[in-house]
Parts: sequence; C-alpha cells; structure tokens
Amino acid sequence: MREILHIQGGQCGNQIGAKFWEVVCAEHGIDSTGRYQGDSPLQIERINVYYNEASCGRFVPRAVLMDLEPGTMDSVRSGPYGQIFRPDNFVFGQSGAGNNWAKGHYTEGAELIDSVLDVVRKEAENCDCLQGFQVCHSLGGGTGSGMGTLLISKIREEYPDRMMLTFSVFPSPKVSDTVVEPYNATLSVHQLVENADECMVLDNEALYDICFRTLKLTTPSFGDLNHLISATMSGVTCCLRFPGQLNSDLRKLAVNLIPFPRLHFFMVGFAPLTSRGSQQYRSLTVPELTQQMWDSKEHDVCGRSTAWTLSNSISHVPWQDEYKRSR
Repeated sequence: MREILHIQGGQCGNQIGAKFWEVVCAEHGIDSTGRYQGDSPLQIERINVYYNEASCGRFVPRAVLMDLEPGTMDSVRSGPYGQIFRPDNFVFGQSGAGNNWAKGHYTEGAELIDSVLDVVRKEAENCDCLQGFQVCHSLGGGTGSGMGTLLISKIREEYPDRMMLTFSVFPSPKVSDTVVEPYNATLSVHQLVENADECMVLDNEALYDICFRTLKLTTPSFGDLNHLISATMSGVTCCLRFPGQLNSDLRKLAVNLIPFPRLHFFMVGFAPLTSRGSQQYRSLTVPELTQQMWDSKEHDVCGRSTAWTLSNSISHVPWQDEYKRSR
C-alpha cells in the first residue's frame, strides 16, 4: 500500500490537523477509540494510506505532532479524538518560538528537530511503500513557518525521492494583527519553492470572507476557519484515501497539475458552500456545483489577480542561478 505520513506543526497546524483527523475518521468509520464502526468495505479498502493497524483491530493515524510549547499538545490530547494518536508521536519543547521565524528555524527549532526526525524515521520504517509526506502548518507564526520549513528541508535531504505535499495557511491582517507575519511568510515561501513538491495555499483572508459573506457568520472564529480548512483537506485527499482511477497518489497528482517544477502552488476551491439557514431550500445540480468551483469567491485563497501576481513572482525566484553564473 502507498502510505502517506502526516506531520502537523505549530499551534495553527495542530488545530487544523486535529480537525482534519476528526473529519477523516468520520469518513472512514473510525470512532474516537480507533475502532472501525463503518458499514461499507470502501471505507477500509485503502485505509492503510493514512492509518496503521495496531493490535486488537485498532487503527492509529500515521501522524507526527510537533510544537515548541506544550499547550497545543495538551489541547489536542483533550480533544474528542485525542486518544487515537500514538503517545510517542507527540514531540514538543517548552520555550515557544514567539512568532519568530529564526527561532523556529535556527535556535529552538533546530534543537528539537532531531527528536522529530527520529519519530518520522520510525513511522517511515513501518510503511511498506511510503509515497510521501503531508505537512500541515501556517506561515505566519514561528514554529509552523520556521521549524516547519526546517523539517521539510531535512526530510528532502533524507528522502529525496519521496513526494512532499504541504497545506500552508498564509497570514492576513484581517484575522491576526501580528506585525512580523509578512516576514515569516516571505522566508517560508522561499523554502517551499525549493523543497516542496505540491503546496495547497490556504489564505486566511479568503477563508474569513467565505465565512462572513457566503456562510453568513457575523463573527467568524478560528474554529470556523479550521472547520472549513479541514473539509477542504478532506476533499483534496479523497482521491488518495478511496479507490479510484484519477490522481490516486501524490505523484500522479503532481504530474496532472504542475506545469513547471517550481510552480507548484495550488489554488483550492470548495463546493457547495451554503449558509445553514438556506440549505433546506436548495437542490444543487452538477452545473451549479461546477460554477461554484470556478467562482473566485469560493476559493480558499486570495482573488485571481493576487494569486496570479504570487505565481509570477514565485516563477522568477531563480535569480540565484543567474547570480551564480555571473560570478
């Protein structure tokens, strides 16, 4: 079986990752104790992609959870599916990164990275045929951006022929007021261009607008944004978790979607999106769903003009090669 190893880092990454596993467990018929309670053979046909089967028929997520402070880990453990994770796969420090990319990448994160890599190696050795890694993190904080990109670069060195998929949450002043978020994101994007194979771009501002305008939530919370992201992640990974012909693994997904290796930043759309009050009055058809998917208002990332500017700027990053040739 072609397994995927899931890694979540930082406060944002762990909160989104916890919601993701709640959704995935529900889709595969796994309860909060890790036991299968489903009613369809399709639910467990490819369950080994994301789960290890332990003794007594329990299914354990193939996940590594890391952070530079213990608070997030405690909240994940006390969550509805907190007992499903393997206890040894929680790796955390005590100091925190303080929204500082350099702390996560060079100091506190660098001290903890060997412990994380040990857990990653153990999980990778338990796989029959590891197809790649899936990293869930934000680019605005210190741990998810700094230590997250450090881990991605270390994994790229150790597993150069495995695929690397990231779910990266880009910052926005609408959702947070941390002044250093743009610097953290800029430093992280450079690392993602070099070391990631596929990057699902999730924009906090677009998610906030979807919750406010489409879902009619007057004061969207981080829980609302995380729920939207987890539903999107579940939809993106459906082709990897269930039997099918199209995009059945990470490499096929990359072959079908990436025109040039460095241009691997994907804009994610999700449909249908309707407010709770209007769901019972609508009967969506296939043309309506298709129209919603291509509507920029339903994308979990910035508007088309901004995204085009972003992709253009990323495609011109190879200034380093020109600089080396000039020397």
